Amino acid sequence: MVSLTADTGLKASVGVFFLSCTFLTTTYDTTFVFADRPLSSIVFVCLLSGISLVILGRFFHHIPTPKSLSHKNRYSVIPLVEPGESPLGERPLSPGSPIGGLPILKSLKYGKWIRIAAVSAICCIRVEIYRRVTIRIECAPTGYTHAIPFLVSLFDYWRNQRSRPNGQRSSDDFGGEPPTEHLCKITALFKRLYLYLGRTRIRYVIPTALLMVGGIITSSFHNGRESTYICPFISGLGPQLRALRVFSAILDSVILIVAAEMFRDGIRTPEGKRKQSPISWGYCLLGVASFWSVTGIWLARRNHIPILDPDTRYFRSLFGQASLVVFSLVSASHLLVYYGVVGISTMAGFITGYFTWASALFNGQEPFPFIPPSHAFMALATIFLGAMLFLCVRTASREEQKSLWGYNIFMRILISIMAGIGLILIFKQPAAGSLHPIDLLIYDGRAHHKTWLSQARGSKNLAGAVQEYRRRYNQHPPPGFDKWYEYATKRSSVIIDDFDQIYEDLLPFRALPPERLRSLTHEVATNPFNDVGAIAIRNGSVNLQVEIKPTHRWMVEGAAQIIEPFSQYLPDMDLVFNLNDEPRVAVPWDKATQLKSQGKYQSFITESNLVKEWSADRDAGWGALDPADQTGFTMFTDFSWQNIYDRYASVVCPPSSKARTQRIWDRHGICLSCIRPHSMGQFPVDWNIASDICHQPDLIWLHGFMLSPASLKVSQDLAPVFSQSKISGFNDILFPSPWNYVDKVKYEPSKEFPDPEYTNKENTLFWIGSTSEGVSRKGEWKGMPRQRLTHLVQNNTNQVSVLLPSQDPDSYSYQIMPSHAPTEKLGLSVNIHLSDVVRCDDCGEQLDEMHTAEHVEFQSHWNYRYLVDLDGAGFSGRFLSFLRSNSIPFKTGLFRQWLDSRVTSWLHFVPLDIRLHDVWSTLAYFAGVNVSVTDPVSGKEKVLMEPHDLQGKWIAEEGRKWANKALRKEDMEIYLFRLLLEWGRLTDDKRDVLGFKI
Repeated sequence: MVSLTADTGLKASVGVFFLSCTFLTTTYDTTFVFADRPLSSIVFVCLLSGISLVILGRFFHHIPTPKSLSHKNRYSVIPLVEPGESPLGERPLSPGSPIGGLPILKSLKYGKWIRIAAVSAICCIRVEIYRRVTIRIECAPTGYTHAIPFLVSLFDYWRNQRSRPNGQRSSDDFGGEPPTEHLCKITALFKRLYLYLGRTRIRYVIPTALLMVGGIITSSFHNGRESTYICPFISGLGPQLRALRVFSAILDSVILIVAAEMFRDGIRTPEGKRKQSPISWGYCLLGVASFWSVTGIWLARRNHIPILDPDTRYFRSLFGQASLVVFSLVSASHLLVYYGVVGISTMAGFITGYFTWASALFNGQEPFPFIPPSHAFMALATIFLGAMLFLCVRTASREEQKSLWGYNIFMRILISIMAGIGLILIFKQPAAGSLHPIDLLIYDGRAHHKTWLSQARGSKNLAGAVQEYRRRYNQHPPPGFDKWYEYATKRSSVIIDDFDQIYEDLLPFRALPPERLRSLTHEVATNPFNDVGAIAIRNGSVNLQVEIKPTHRWMVEGAAQIIEPFSQYLPDMDLVFNLNDEPRVAVPWDKATQLKSQGKYQSFITESNLVKEWSADRDAGWGALDPADQTGFTMFTDFSWQNIYDRYASVVCPPSSKARTQRIWDRHGICLSCIRPHSMGQFPVDWNIASDICHQPDLIWLHGFMLSPASLKVSQDLAPVFSQSKISGFNDILFPSPWNYVDKVKYEPSKEFPDPEYTNKENTLFWIGSTSEGVSRKGEWKGMPRQRLTHLVQNNTNQVSVLLPSQDPDSYSYQIMPSHAPTEKLGLSVNIHLSDVVRCDDCGEQLDEMHTAEHVEFQSHWNYRYLVDLDGAGFSGRFLSFLRSNSIPFKTGLFRQWLDSRVTSWLHFVPLDIRLHDVWSTLAYFAGVNVSVTDPVSGKEKVLMEPHDLQGKWIAEEGRKWANKALRKEDMEIYLFRLLLEWGRLTDDKRDVLGFKI
């Protein structure tokens, strides 16, 4: 049984302090607390911490002091007693001193209240600096907090050490036996050095300096992995935030020093003894909480911001982070009298430095970002030596209590184990790769497509197609399947069996009865607020709703044109088409999962019980579509021009997903854990995984649809809405886009605008377009891909990481270089501009930051080898035209279309990550780097990287051939034909027995 002695309590405090600081460090970057409402969070943390410390102060005198604590010949860094004042418990009470029965409040002298107010004011200034840095975190550099222990130790040296003589050595410093000639010289030298470091005036400056150096080296690991989220150059925020970061580190050091000085202000117990108390800290924190509560309420009302956040995730994170802060402060208040403020800051500095380093190395187990093993080792060595030297100094200087020497040794062993784990991480760091990742990805893309295609078109006849349908979807094909098969085969469809997208889209609707689907269709179609257009199919004829929004009527007309060639084979039905670019149906994950489960587990009907004909009275089950304002209520909510991530996007993900459990609020750096599931180094492996939002919580800041959609009328209940594109997890029913079918943007080369062969095109990355992705009113544009891409090539100030051949033959490594180096030093050619800056209240700011160019004829795109395809307010309408050309589409975005399962990344197009950190490396691979270098083997001059024209031409040709084979207008008709047969069965009252049989 463990004895709960004073020494045990002290050891427990060290453990609590270590663990609480560890959890704070490792969860700080992913918590909801400081991202969403930094001011409210700090107010609550200060309030809870202040109350805890005041309560602790009332009982602080009951905490026993270790008997071995002696002040004789003992030095406490930044001492807790004034010169000439007696040590703890030895100063007699003055006649006017308050005693036990009076409130603690009265024991604080007037001058001490002034000191508390002054410290509270300093802390309030620090909170304001933190708030300013947090809301502009994309411009704030890192690394300055590592200097805090060093600054505190410098103050300690200036205040206490420089006037003290160096300690005298004695023969009993090491067990009572001085070094003799029998001892090894190395051992004797080590002992002298050990003793010197324990007694020198700078004994705490050295370990904290080592920690600072290790922290600075660790911070350098972030170079080249900065986010493309825009820090506007014209704003001047970069230098301002750097100055604030430096000032913050100085201010934090001052606060720690003053807090230690305040700690000696105690209370007097009824027994007449004076004990240390954290009560002054508590009053300071309560003062900060009070000031910022009033100020925060005023700011919230002025800016029309809700004071409380109803998000339960925020409150859970808030209580968790606040509890960790309380634990760290309470344990620090117990440890301060023994370790001093230098000791407390050193231990915290080691924890922060080590786990920041370990996090960087853990994320660096992939090729990107490349962390040189020598740099990683140097950082680990300085952090390790700083912590070990601090612990050794404690014992060598006799400042460590003898009862805690064993615990000191235990901490050394623990730190050594941590260093050993760090060495393993260093040894596992990937070296320069012998193959370029894109070579592997191209090979995998070809193999993947070959495997997919073999199962997508395996059926050779109608009977085989029926059998494969039953195997895949555990149900019979719908009535009219034979007509669809004939239609598809006559038009040479290469896809017969794989229509999994249709199955996934319609699966949750199988949980709703047919009459409910019909009534929902009528309710949605007959309210103008809903921004939809409807089509009625009666007796094989396609009829448009009369009162469709005129500006978008072409869209419904285009859908009708797709349907008309096969409408004679369709049953009577009504269809509702989304007129907006943005998707509309975002059913939360738990509800959607329940609906899918209900739809999936339905009994399989035997062929003998199948009914092959549609219900005879289907027309009677559909209400009239006109007039279009019959319904007075709506299931849609207008959430345009607002950040939708928490309310509508992340909720479609599982509760355990990163999208629901983490908030990546540091917009200055790339979220490496977000790109790991879908990347090989910088490069996306699979397009569909890369566009999945559930493992990428940083997307809250990186897409216009998340930041501020131009038009979003959304429902969290299942609604039968057909949309041209959607975000992963949304429940719209995808159908081929009328934009592509009616050739709104057409691939049409001519003599004036020819489409040359791939190798005859300009070796340039090209994009031009408007800022149509979302609406920017208060700086949202800084996270939108179109603006980020333009800023990356025009006005970027961050370093970039480019994968290039290394000095070793036939190997590649990521090289960090200034922002302008890819174009100026590597010679990469880009032609990327905004044509119009629209949909914004802050258009002037965008125009000042980025250059615009004149509109160009769309057909002029074919002059360039590499064409960037970016999302707009919805899917990009250019992608199919780009595929049909002799150029390579460089595609990035989040919106999914009906064709996504048919095209393969690295075979038909080149994917770019939505963060755009891979742009330069991808371009360098295909375009080559025409820079002369010396071959380390032959000594001759050679080009740094030859262009991969063979691979580029092959991708361009494969994309072109596949688009002309599987993405034709006929393929759009075939897809929609099959989709509407499935939808017809779902809306038929006999759907449980409806099916096709031969």
